[in-house]
Amino acid sequence: MDIELQRDPKPLVQDWLADLNAALEARDAIRLAALFRPDADWRDIVALTGSIETVSDRAAITGRLVEAVAAAGARNFAIDTDRSPPRDVERAGEACVESILTFTTALGTGAGVVRLKRADCRAGEAMAWTLLTSLESLHGHDEETVLAQAEEPAFDRDFHGPNWLDRRQESSRYADRDPTVLIVGGGHAGITAAARLKALGVEALIVDRMARIGDNWRKRYHGLKLHNQKHSNHFPYLPFPQTWPKYIPKDKIANWLESYVETMEIDFWTGTSFTGATWDAGERRWTAELDMDVAGGVHRTLHPRHIVMATSVSGTPNIPEIPTLGRFEGTVVHSSKFASGADWKGRPVHVFGTGTSAHDIAQDLHGNGAHVTLVQRSPTLIVNVEPGAQLYDGIYYGKGATLEDRDLVNASVPLRVMKQAHRILTDQARAHDAPLLDALERVGFRLEFGEDGTGWPLKYRSRGGGYYFNVGASDLVAKGEIGLIQYDDIAGFTATGFTMKDGSDRAADLIVLATGYKGQDHLVEQLFGTEIAGKVGAIWGFDERTQELRNMWIPTAQPGLWFQGGSFAQCRIYSKYLALQIKAAEIHRD
Repeated sequence: MDIELQRDPKPLVQDWLADLNAALEARDAIRLAALFRPDADWRDIVALTGSIETVSDRAAITGRLVEAVAAAGARNFAIDTDRSPPRDVERAGEACVESILTFTTALGTGAGVVRLKRADCRAGEAMAWTLLTSLESLHGHDEETVLAQAEEPAFDRDFHGPNWLDRRQESSRYADRDPTVLIVGGGHAGITAAARLKALGVEALIVDRMARIGDNWRKRYHGLKLHNQKHSNHFPYLPFPQTWPKYIPKDKIANWLESYVETMEIDFWTGTSFTGATWDAGERRWTAELDMDVAGGVHRTLHPRHIVMATSVSGTPNIPEIPTLGRFEGTVVHSSKFASGADWKGRPVHVFGTGTSAHDIAQDLHGNGAHVTLVQRSPTLIVNVEPGAQLYDGIYYGKGATLEDRDLVNASVPLRVMKQAHRILTDQARAHDAPLLDALERVGFRLEFGEDGTGWPLKYRSRGGGYYFNVGASDLVAKGEIGLIQYDDIAGFTATGFTMKDGSDRAADLIVLATGYKGQDHLVEQLFGTEIAGKVGAIWGFDERTQELRNMWIPTAQPGLWFQGGSFAQCRIYSKYLALQIKAAEIHRD
């Protein structure tokens, strides 16, 4: 075998970086082009482009990178000796040398990841397959500096003056000032954003309509757990205790949110509804309206410079227009309002939908003795929670490197490579799950496996749902213990249920509409008006030009309006970049 393929990975990366620095310093596009494969991808997160975008293919990368490096004042690309060393790995079925990088820009320090395919590692011919550049910290405003400035004194000479609790309570009232950032939504998305902003010295206030922190989890259906393991779901700064179970129950999550807010000293107003805001272009600030106690008529107006919408990827419940449903005289409830199946023992129930919520609710109803049937409206991706669903997270969140390094490696995978990797993983999951999938098809369940066979993670990124991690409900469907019918076979609804196209009647006491949620763009129009909604455009789903999620974690076309959301891991990773951008904007403003 070629001796170059056996070389220690570190010298290979060092040689490539030396050539990269020389080419960038000379702005030598021809020399730079030789350092990238023809099918290379470069992903930048705020560091060089000021946004989140992916550039594909050698020619496009060469021109854009030279331009971006010059504009950002980027220099001194090197192996980061304080993080995981260069190593041989397999990514998307390819043997690679992978290395974490550091560099500097005019704004701050950067972190990155480069991958060189081992097959390309001939003397003088190593080429990057993927490159990540991301903003790590801001000069003079890194988290350690900010936290040191906020350190409590050893003691106060005036024992009768305000103590820590007094100051904390007074500060959180915002009686004589406005928060710099207003965060709408107090789930994991809003809380992680607030924690990141606080660590950078930016005042942020969360408002949430729930009466208690964590109620957005606490009040959901009885048996709910996270369907991926705890090691991928940690919060910034405070990981979950090692004693916690792998699959965290909803009430543990709810209580954790509450304790996290208290521990991190996050300003949080419960029982507060954000009713809308208008933008003052001259003052460059919002006028935000808040109802704190509708019955008591308590109202507040705040003037933040930034509003972060953290109301989940899926905002408003989607209640479709279902022909003739109005004839039904039983109970109809959206899945967001379903709490428990205990009241429906022995009674006929139909759950419309076959995504995660539909399956979980059907399983809860079945466990409580209801006669439950799923109504399938479209094909659905099914994967066993173990091992299939865990194959994806296992790439990045197994044993080994620190969580920060694993998050960086996770973020370093561009869309094209992600698709390639996920096709492999989806094929593996299908092989593991073949007995279950075959059994489901025998009872008429319609399956699909994501766009081009890329599985559930990309379905989540493109539409926020359309899959189910099987924790038992699919087995019950396959056995016939949970019934299954196709929506297209329904002729119409009656007062007591509905009639099928074959002429048979089906009784129902309860219909659960597990029909998903409308996107955040719907909520933006409600709260900010059609003009701002039109300016911002679609939220979530992939933008073809940037190959990134639309309007997430970056400045939108509307100044001062940001969006934060996604899975626990996404919120942990990208809240950092959201906070850095807001902090940078405030520094520039000052």
